[in-house]
Amino acid sequence: MESLRGMGVALITPFREDLSVDVKALIRLVEFNIEQGVNYLVVLGTTAESATLTQKEKQLVKDTVVAVNKGRVPLVLGIGGNNTMAIQDEVSNPDASRGYDAILSVSPYYNRPTQEGIYAHYKALADATVKPIIMYNVPSRTGSNMTSETTLRLANEHKNIIGIKEAAGSMDQALRILKDRPDDFLVISGDDMLALPMVCAGGDGVISVIGQGLVSEFSEMIHNGLEGAFAKAYQKHFNIMPSIDLIFEEGNPAGIKSLLSHKGICGDAVRLPLVKASDGLGQKIKDFLNAFD
Repeated sequence: MESLRGMGVALITPFREDLSVDVKALIRLVEFNIEQGVNYLVVLGTTAESATLTQKEKQLVKDTVVAVNKGRVPLVLGIGGNNTMAIQDEVSNPDASRGYDAILSVSPYYNRPTQEGIYAHYKALADATVKPIIMYNVPSRTGSNMTSETTLRLANEHKNIIGIKEAAGSMDQALRILKDRPDDFLVISGDDMLALPMVCAGGDGVISVIGQGLVSEFSEMIHNGLEGAFAKAYQKHFNIMPSIDLIFEEGNPAGIKSLLSHKGICGDAVRLPLVKASDGLGQKIKDFLNAFD
Protein backbone atom coordinates (compact mmCIF):
# COMPACT_ATOMS: atom_id res chain seq x y z
CA MET A 1 0.00 0.00 0.00
CA GLU A 2 2.63 2.50 -1.13
CA SER A 3 -0.18 5.00 -1.79
CA LEU A 4 -0.75 5.26 1.97
CA ARG A 5 2.76 6.50 2.69
CA GLY A 6 3.19 10.20 3.37
CA MET A 7 0.52 12.44 4.86
CA GLY A 8 -3.04 11.37 5.42
CA VAL A 9 -5.43 13.58 7.34
CA ALA A 10 -8.20 12.67 9.76
CA LEU A 11 -10.98 14.84 8.38
CA ILE A 12 -13.36 16.69 10.66
CA THR A 13 -17.11 16.67 10.03
CA PRO A 14 -18.13 20.32 9.55
CA PHE A 15 -21.39 21.38 11.18
CA ARG A 16 -23.63 24.39 10.68
CA GLU A 17 -24.62 26.41 13.73
CA ASP A 18 -27.78 24.28 14.00
CA LEU A 19 -25.41 21.26 14.20
CA SER A 20 -26.54 19.69 10.94
CA VAL A 21 -23.79 18.37 8.67
CA ASP A 22 -22.41 21.20 6.52
CA VAL A 23 -21.98 19.48 3.16
CA LYS A 24 -20.72 22.60 1.37
CA ALA A 25 -17.99 23.07 3.98
CA LEU A 26 -17.05 19.39 3.72
CA ILE A 27 -16.65 19.81 -0.03
CA ARG A 28 -14.43 22.88 0.53
CA LEU A 29 -12.33 20.96 3.04
CA VAL A 30 -11.79 17.99 0.73
CA GLU A 31 -10.93 20.23 -2.22
CA PHE A 32 -8.55 22.32 -0.11
CA ASN A 33 -6.68 19.25 1.09
CA ILE A 34 -6.38 17.67 -2.34
CA GLU A 35 -5.30 20.94 -3.97
CA GLN A 36 -2.68 21.49 -1.25
CA GLY A 37 -1.09 18.06 -1.74
CA VAL A 38 -2.51 15.59 0.79
CA ASN A 39 -1.61 11.98 0.01
CA TYR A 40 -4.84 10.42 1.28
CA LEU A 41 -7.95 11.22 3.30
CA VAL A 42 -9.32 9.42 6.37
CA VAL A 43 -13.07 9.73 6.80
CA LEU A 44 -15.22 9.12 9.91
CA GLY A 45 -12.40 8.67 12.38
CA THR A 46 -12.35 10.03 15.94
CA THR A 47 -11.66 13.57 14.72
CA ALA A 48 -14.84 13.39 12.63
CA GLU A 49 -16.95 13.14 15.81
CA SER A 50 -18.28 9.92 14.33
CA ALA A 51 -19.61 8.82 17.73
CA THR A 52 -22.19 11.62 17.50
CA LEU A 53 -23.29 11.00 13.89
CA THR A 54 -26.35 9.02 12.88
CA GLN A 55 -26.04 6.24 10.31
CA LYS A 56 -27.76 8.49 7.76
CA GLU A 57 -25.26 11.28 8.45
CA LYS A 58 -22.32 8.88 8.18
CA GLN A 59 -23.58 7.74 4.80
CA LEU A 60 -23.94 11.36 3.70
CA VAL A 61 -20.33 12.10 4.70
CA LYS A 62 -19.01 8.94 3.02
CA ASP A 63 -20.89 9.58 -0.22
CA THR A 64 -19.93 13.27 -0.31
CA VAL A 65 -16.20 12.57 0.05
CA VAL A 66 -16.26 9.85 -2.62
CA ALA A 67 -18.15 12.11 -5.04
CA VAL A 68 -15.84 15.10 -4.51
CA ASN A 69 -12.64 13.09 -4.55
CA LYS A 70 -13.36 11.50 -7.95
CA GLY A 71 -10.58 8.98 -7.40
CA ARG A 72 -7.84 11.61 -7.07
CA VAL A 73 -6.40 10.37 -3.77
CA PRO A 74 -6.86 7.14 -1.79
CA LEU A 75 -9.64 7.11 0.80
CA VAL A 76 -9.57 5.34 4.17
CA LEU A 77 -12.78 4.77 6.14
CA GLY A 78 -13.00 4.64 9.92
CA ILE A 79 -14.97 1.61 11.10
CA GLY A 80 -14.36 0.77 14.73
CA GLY A 81 -15.95 0.23 18.10
CA ASN A 82 -16.10 -1.95 21.18
CA ASN A 83 -18.68 -4.46 19.94
CA THR A 84 -16.63 -6.88 17.87
CA MET A 85 -19.58 -8.69 16.30
CA ALA A 86 -21.18 -5.43 15.15
CA ILE A 87 -17.93 -4.17 13.60
CA GLN A 88 -17.35 -7.60 12.07
CA ASP A 89 -20.76 -7.40 10.39
CA GLU A 90 -20.04 -3.90 9.10
CA VAL A 91 -16.63 -4.66 7.58
CA SER A 92 -17.98 -7.84 5.98
CA ASN A 93 -20.57 -5.79 4.07
CA PRO A 94 -18.92 -4.52 0.85
CA ASP A 95 -21.46 -1.70 0.58
CA ALA A 96 -20.30 -0.24 3.90
CA SER A 97 -16.87 0.65 2.50
CA ARG A 98 -17.65 1.00 -1.20
CA GLY A 99 -15.40 3.63 -2.76
CA TYR A 100 -12.79 3.31 0.00
CA ASP A 101 -9.37 1.73 -0.35
CA ALA A 102 -8.79 0.64 3.25
CA ILE A 103 -10.37 0.57 6.70
CA LEU A 104 -8.98 2.28 9.81
CA SER A 105 -10.22 0.47 12.91
CA VAL A 106 -9.58 1.69 16.44
CA SER A 107 -8.67 -0.75 19.19
CA PRO A 108 -11.75 -1.51 21.33
CA TYR A 109 -12.42 1.23 23.86
CA TYR A 110 -14.02 1.29 27.32
CA ASN A 111 -14.15 -2.53 27.68
CA ARG A 112 -10.37 -2.53 28.32
CA PRO A 113 -9.70 -5.99 26.86
CA THR A 114 -6.54 -7.98 27.55
CA GLN A 115 -3.90 -8.28 24.83
CA GLU A 116 -5.45 -11.60 23.86
CA GLY A 117 -8.83 -9.88 23.57
CA ILE A 118 -7.36 -7.14 21.34
CA TYR A 119 -5.70 -9.81 19.20
CA ALA A 120 -8.94 -11.80 18.87
CA HIS A 121 -10.87 -8.62 17.99
CA TYR A 122 -8.60 -7.73 15.07
CA LYS A 123 -8.38 -11.36 13.96
CA ALA A 124 -12.17 -11.44 13.73
CA LEU A 125 -12.18 -8.28 11.59
CA ALA A 126 -9.38 -9.53 9.33
CA ASP A 127 -11.19 -12.82 8.80
CA ALA A 128 -14.43 -10.99 7.92
CA THR A 129 -13.13 -8.90 5.02
CA VAL A 130 -10.58 -8.84 2.23
CA LYS A 131 -10.35 -5.05 2.54
CA PRO A 132 -6.98 -3.80 3.86
CA ILE A 133 -7.12 -2.90 7.57
CA ILE A 134 -5.04 -0.33 9.42
CA MET A 135 -5.17 -0.84 13.18
CA TYR A 136 -5.36 2.22 15.43
CA ASN A 137 -3.76 2.26 18.87
CA VAL A 138 -4.69 5.32 20.94
CA PRO A 139 -4.61 4.45 24.66
CA SER A 140 -5.50 7.99 25.76
CA ARG A 141 -8.94 7.45 24.23
CA THR A 142 -9.48 3.68 24.47
CA GLY A 143 -8.26 3.10 28.02
CA SER A 144 -5.92 0.26 26.98
CA ASN A 145 -2.64 0.04 25.12
CA MET A 146 -2.01 -2.44 22.32
CA THR A 147 1.55 -3.55 22.93
CA SER A 148 4.20 -3.85 20.25
CA GLU A 149 4.09 -7.63 20.69
CA THR A 150 0.36 -7.75 19.89
CA THR A 151 0.81 -5.41 16.92
CA LEU A 152 3.61 -7.54 15.48
CA ARG A 153 1.69 -10.78 16.07
CA LEU A 154 -1.24 -9.44 14.05
CA ALA A 155 1.05 -7.98 11.38
CA ASN A 156 2.74 -11.33 10.83
CA GLU A 157 -0.37 -13.51 10.91
CA HIS A 158 -2.89 -11.53 8.82
CA LYS A 159 -1.93 -10.29 5.36
CA ASN A 160 -4.83 -7.86 5.07
CA ILE A 161 -3.77 -6.11 8.28
CA ILE A 162 -1.45 -3.75 6.43
CA GLY A 163 -0.43 -1.23 9.06
CA ILE A 164 -0.96 0.55 12.33
CA LYS A 165 -1.77 4.12 13.24
CA GLU A 166 0.35 4.26 16.38
CA ALA A 167 -0.66 6.97 18.86
CA ALA A 168 0.52 5.65 22.21
CA GLY A 169 2.80 8.68 22.55
CA SER A 170 5.75 6.35 23.10
CA MET A 171 8.77 6.41 20.81
CA ASP A 172 9.99 3.28 22.61
CA GLN A 173 6.89 1.37 21.49
CA ALA A 174 7.06 2.78 17.96
CA LEU A 175 10.71 1.78 17.63
CA ARG A 176 9.99 -1.78 18.76
CA ILE A 177 7.34 -2.09 16.05
CA LEU A 178 9.63 -0.56 13.42
CA LYS A 179 12.48 -2.87 14.39
CA ASP A 180 10.58 -6.13 13.89
CA ARG A 181 7.72 -5.36 11.49
CA PRO A 182 7.23 -7.31 8.25
CA ASP A 183 8.70 -5.54 5.23
CA ASP A 184 5.36 -4.40 3.82
CA PHE A 185 3.73 -3.36 7.12
CA LEU A 186 3.02 0.37 7.45
CA VAL A 187 3.85 2.17 10.68
CA ILE A 188 1.94 5.46 10.64
CA SER A 189 2.09 8.10 13.35
CA GLY A 190 -1.19 9.09 14.95
CA ASP A 191 0.49 11.84 16.96
CA ASP A 192 1.28 15.08 15.14
CA MET A 193 4.09 16.02 17.51
CA LEU A 194 5.88 12.67 17.09
CA ALA A 195 5.16 12.25 13.37
CA LEU A 196 8.52 13.49 12.14
CA PRO A 197 10.63 11.57 14.69
CA MET A 198 8.76 8.38 13.74
CA VAL A 199 9.30 9.03 10.03
CA CYS A 200 12.99 9.72 10.61
CA ALA A 201 13.25 6.37 12.44
CA GLY A 202 11.76 4.54 9.45
CA GLY A 203 8.03 5.16 9.76
CA ASP A 204 5.79 5.61 6.75
CA GLY A 205 4.05 8.88 7.51
CA VAL A 206 1.19 10.26 9.54
CA ILE A 207 -2.58 10.44 9.80
CA SER A 208 -2.71 14.03 10.98
CA VAL A 209 -5.14 16.44 12.57
CA ILE A 210 -3.20 19.69 12.06
CA GLY A 211 -2.34 18.52 8.55
CA GLN A 212 -5.83 19.33 7.21
CA GLY A 213 -5.31 22.98 8.17
CA LEU A 214 -1.62 23.35 7.25
CA VAL A 215 -1.67 20.89 4.39
CA SER A 216 1.26 21.87 2.20
CA GLU A 217 3.51 22.77 5.15
CA PHE A 218 2.92 19.58 7.13
CA SER A 219 3.05 17.41 4.01
CA GLU A 220 6.37 18.95 2.93
CA MET A 221 7.77 18.28 6.40
CA ILE A 222 6.75 14.62 6.27
CA HIS A 223 8.13 14.14 2.77
CA ASN A 224 11.40 15.87 3.70
CA GLY A 225 11.68 13.30 6.50
CA LEU A 226 10.87 10.39 4.19
CA GLU A 227 13.53 11.62 1.75
CA GLY A 228 16.20 11.96 4.45
CA ALA A 229 16.30 15.78 4.42
CA PHE A 230 16.16 15.82 8.21
CA ALA A 231 17.47 19.34 8.90
CA LYS A 232 14.97 20.87 6.48
CA ALA A 233 12.18 18.73 7.94
CA TYR A 234 12.92 19.68 11.53
CA GLN A 235 13.00 23.39 10.71
CA LYS A 236 9.44 23.03 9.38
CA HIS A 237 8.52 20.94 12.43
CA PHE A 238 9.73 23.62 14.85
CA ASN A 239 7.72 26.27 12.98
CA ILE A 240 4.55 24.17 13.09
CA MET A 241 4.93 22.93 16.70
CA PRO A 242 3.04 25.81 18.40
CA SER A 243 -0.06 25.08 16.30
CA ILE A 244 -0.10 21.46 17.44
CA ASP A 245 -0.11 22.57 21.08
CA LEU A 246 -2.87 25.06 20.36
CA ILE A 247 -5.29 22.77 18.53
CA PHE A 248 -5.19 20.18 21.31
CA GLU A 249 -5.26 22.69 24.20
CA GLU A 250 -9.04 22.36 24.65
CA GLY A 251 -9.52 18.99 22.98
CA ASN A 252 -9.95 17.57 19.52
CA PRO A 253 -11.59 18.56 17.18
CA ALA A 254 -12.57 21.88 18.79
CA GLY A 255 -9.09 23.29 18.19
CA ILE A 256 -8.69 22.26 14.57
CA LYS A 257 -12.22 23.44 13.79
CA SER A 258 -11.30 26.85 15.23
CA LEU A 259 -8.21 26.95 13.02
CA LEU A 260 -10.19 25.93 9.94
CA SER A 261 -12.82 28.57 10.71
CA HIS A 262 -10.12 31.25 10.76
CA LYS A 263 -9.03 30.01 7.33
CA GLY A 264 -12.60 30.36 6.03
CA ILE A 265 -13.10 26.67 5.30
CA CYS A 266 -15.84 25.80 7.81
CA GLY A 267 -17.46 26.88 11.03
CA ASP A 268 -16.21 25.93 14.49
CA ALA A 269 -19.34 24.14 15.77
CA VAL A 270 -18.95 20.80 17.57
CA ARG A 271 -21.54 18.48 19.07
CA LEU A 272 -22.02 17.88 22.77
CA PRO A 273 -20.44 16.65 24.93
CA LEU A 274 -17.73 18.66 23.17
CA VAL A 275 -17.89 22.46 23.18
CA LYS A 276 -16.39 25.07 20.88
CA ALA A 277 -12.90 26.40 21.46
CA SER A 278 -12.94 29.39 23.80
CA ASP A 279 -12.57 32.93 22.46
CA GLY A 280 -9.15 33.10 24.10
CA LEU A 281 -7.91 29.99 22.33
CA GLY A 282 -9.45 31.16 19.07
CA GLN A 283 -7.49 34.41 19.33
CA LYS A 284 -4.24 32.55 19.98
CA ILE A 285 -4.88 30.35 16.94
CA LYS A 286 -5.64 33.43 14.84
CA ASP A 287 -2.43 35.11 16.04
CA PHE A 288 -0.44 31.98 15.14
CA LEU A 289 -1.89 31.88 11.64
CA ASN A 290 -1.19 35.57 11.07
CA ALA A 291 2.43 35.13 12.13
CA PHE A 292 2.82 31.81 10.28
CA ASP A 293 1.57 33.20 6.98
